[in-house]
Amino acid sequence: MSQNVLGEEIKSRQRWMGVLAKALWDNLEMIWKDFPFTTAYKFLRKAETGLVMVEGRTGGTGAPFNLGETTVTRCSISLQSGEIGHAYVMGRNHKHAEIAAVCDALMQSARHDEVDRNIINPLEKFARSTAAKQSAKVAATKVDFFTVVRGEDV
Repeated sequence: MSQNVLGEEIKSRQRWMGVLAKALWDNLEMIWKDFPFTTAYKFLRKAETGLVMVEGRTGGTGAPFNLGETTVTRCSISLQSGEIGHAYVMGRNHKHAEIAAVCDALMQSARHDEVDRNIINPLEKFARSTAAKQSAKVAATKVDFFTVVRGEDV
């Protein structure tokens, strides 16, 4: 397998795993309920919660420093057909991690297109919609300090 093909597969998997990890639980649960999933799977690692260190950078690009810890739940499953799925999600929601791991495995199976169309793409749309609403809310409170008149300039 060439480096280029492998790089594209990695980017593709990073995309869907990021979408699953960052999805709001209510959205994922709603979409998952409507997905026709009947494949058996077994746990390689049942969902478990722990802490990870979050690293920050001064000014966003400077020297790294330990910002603090956050709660993360991880899970690993194996589909009956052999594909293995992993998930890490922030928080303590074991079901979120389990469903994300199942989706990761399904995205590596013959059901890739179906899962992408019915789960990943709708979750991306929800995320874009949420981000747009937050941006609009922030933009409404924006202050341009260069146009504010100072008292001694009057």
